[in-house]
Amino acid sequence: MAKNQEPDSVAFNRIVEGTTITGDINSNEGIRLDGKLLGNLTTKGKLVVGVTGYIKGEIKCNNSDIEGKIEGKIYVNELLSLKSTAKIFGDITTNKLAVEPNAIFTGTCNMGSEQNNDTKPEE
Repeated sequence: MAKNQEPDSVAFNRIVEGTTITGDINSNEGIRLDGKLLGNLTTKGKLVVGVTGYIKGEIKCNNSDIEGKIEGKIYVNELLSLKSTAKIFGDITTNKLAVEPNAIFTGTCNMGSEQNNDTKPEE
């Protein structure tokens, strides 16, 4: 490691395309999912679901960028960003929501900090 290079301050877990996980995932760090998860996901970091990513289950995280498909409830403490390729089938609870044109969302949405007090990932 070069002397001038600082280590990454935030670790990031990666689940690659072609990988299927059946079961729950709990993490203190961020996660990028390009594979498939059949279960619940809880992270204190950021969740990124790539274009090929798929989750069937409940999600709890601090921030999230969704490009893939989600079937289930989503709880985001800060910002949920639905990209143009996102397909969401389930309910959303978040403080802030950003939706790009062509994103698909079927469900209910509760927004605002009062809605989000009890959705934080467990300590």
